Amino acid sequence: MHSAARQLLKERTFDSGDWTLEELVGLKLSQGLTISVILPALNEELTVGGIVSEIREWLVEESTARTGTPLIDELVVLDSGSTDDTSLVAAQAGATVIHRDEVFADIPAVTGKGEAMWRGLGATQGDLVVFVDADLRSFTSSYVIGLLGPLLADPKINFVKAFYERPLIEGDRIISNGGGRVTELVARPLLNLYWPELAGVMQPLAGEYAARRTLLEQLPFHCGYGVDIALLIDSWDLMGIRGIAQVDLGTRVHRNHDTPKLGRMAAEVMQTALKRAGIEPTPSSSHSSPNEGTAFLAQFENAADSYSVQPHEIEAIERPPLALSAQYRAHRAMHTTT
Repeated sequence: MHSAARQLLKERTFDSGDWTLEELVGLKLSQGLTISVILPALNEELTVGGIVSEIREWLVEESTARTGTPLIDELVVLDSGSTDDTSLVAAQAGATVIHRDEVFADIPAVTGKGEAMWRGLGATQGDLVVFVDADLRSFTSSYVIGLLGPLLADPKINFVKAFYERPLIEGDRIISNGGGRVTELVARPLLNLYWPELAGVMQPLAGEYAARRTLLEQLPFHCGYGVDIALLIDSWDLMGIRGIAQVDLGTRVHRNHDTPKLGRMAAEVMQTALKRAGIEPTPSSSHSSPNEGTAFLAQFENAADSYSVQPHEIEAIERPPLALSAQYRAHRAMHTTT
């Protein structure tokens, strides 16, 4: 293993219990920082309310009761076009709900997790930003406390990834460490091959992470599932391994996807990573392709006694760094002066 990867494991790998709520509030106040939590959400009415309620109860209300100051200043659910009651449930639980079309309204929105994160970043103000997936069934406030700890304790750290045990739940059956299949089959091999300094990152595709806004503003956001590995690689490229830390959050349980969906996610992750390694995909040139020149993943479905091919476009859209957006800079300047 690369020496830098060993250094990450030895020196900047933490546990969520390493900090107390009171300690983090004290560090936040001493540095004059504000903190935003963003939940990108699409049709997560079953879980988003519980996550929002947990954050509000412990990191806003309990924090204020204990210290006189909330740890979290801004709690936003960025609705990525839900067709269920995600927005209603989130608002009733106490979040500020923002629809993706309300942010940068002159830029037509596309579907995707990274798109929601990019617009969520553009809509919020915190100096430190925490991203939390909205489909978590295992969420506790310790997730946010753990992710914020390294950022508040060490000014040299700019990007913090979560890691955890990821069981696979199939009905009543629990398979220990059965989750994270795209990580083990795609992301980890790619990082070891092309970015060995990042080989010590235990969950490179973790959806829970925190970063300084000053870093995130300088990074492009892949609009789809490639966003997690893109932000990790680009953060490393910009500031080196010394600016990255990781925190053990225990166990993560969420909605698991079927194998075909994981295949499409894997294709996006692979294309995003290989692009950063300087390897561009060979686009489809078939005259039957709905978008000529676009990369596709062919998947097969068994129908009766035959198979049908289903081409899926591999998401490749990336949003530019927000620091390049005049609209965003004006928004930030207005907020700073008010």
